[in-house]
This record gives sequence, C-alpha cells and structure tokens, in this order.
Amino acid sequence: MERHGVDAATVSDARALHEASAAILPGDGAFGATMAALGARGLDVAVDAFIERGSPFLGICVGMQLLFECSTEFGGGTGFGVLHGAVERFERAPRVPHIGWNHLEPLRAHPLLERVGEDAYVYFLHSYRAPLVESAIAAATHGERFSAIVANDNVMGTQFHPEKSRLAGARLLDNFVRFAKKAA
Repeated sequence: MERHGVDAATVSDARALHEASAAILPGDGAFGATMAALGARGLDVAVDAFIERGSPFLGICVGMQLLFECSTEFGGGTGFGVLHGAVERFERAPRVPHIGWNHLEPLRAHPLLERVGEDAYVYFLHSYRAPLVESAIAAATHGERFSAIVANDNVMGTQFHPEKSRLAGARLLDNFVRFAKKAA
C-alpha cells in the first residue's frame, strides 16, 4: 500500500485492528477455513466491531465472500452477514475454477469505480461466487452473472484481485484509499 501513499501494517490481533482507521481483508483460500483462522485470533469479532463502527473496510476475493451470510463451500460456513445471500459454487460456468481476466460490468456509479473505466478487465481466481445482490456496483459473467464488486456504506468488496489487475486494480485501490482518507 506504500505505492498508494498509505502507511499500512499487517495485523494479526484484535487490538491492532481496533486501532486502524481503515482495513483490507485479502483472501486466498476457502471460506470456512478463513473464518476459522480469523476466529482463532479473535479477529472475527474484531472485524464485526470494525465494520459496525463505520470504518472503511475492503474485502478482496474470499475477504469479499466473508461479507455474505454463508457459503456452501466444503460443507458450508457462516460469514459476517453484512450482505444477504449465500456464496455458492459456479453451476453453469464453462470451467471451474474461474481463473484469468474477465470484463468488469459497472452497474452504477460509486467512488470505488472512479477512473476504472467501463472497458476494464480484472483478474479472477475462484470456484465459488457471490450472488448478484442489490449492493453490487459491478458484475462479471462466467457462465453466470455474479457480484464482482459490492459496496454498502463503509463496506466494500471485490471478488477479483485488484493487486493482480494492473491499471484497473491500482485505480480501484487508489479510490479506496481516497475514500478511507475522507472518512478519517
């Protein structure tokens, strides 16, 4: 995040998260295992409190999926429930996992999408997808349409990896930093 003009730190305990003014929860792995790892450190409760206090929060990939109520991955799991719906495995995709570049379909204007562009392609790596919900500000299609970016007040999430999505991803991260600075 230094590239974005932010003094960032990786936190592994609830107290450090409580002291943060904004947070990004990256994700790489399975829904249930990620929630269990957060719970083992008390970070599940800390993330809930962080979101509840209105601090800017960005979930990436599994980090976005955890914002939903639940997932069917590996027998199921409960998420933070900030967004309604279940994260489920692709059913009509040409191949699973969905790996690679895909077109981002903006659904409505939002500060997170400023300067990202309507012709943006972003990098995905996932087998499970969030449903297309009211809080989606962008979608993508891989055999079926799904939420690619969600935004609900201070809580935002991307199903794709902005850090691997070149210019579009860099702009999105810049936009989150601007959003967080305005909220501070």
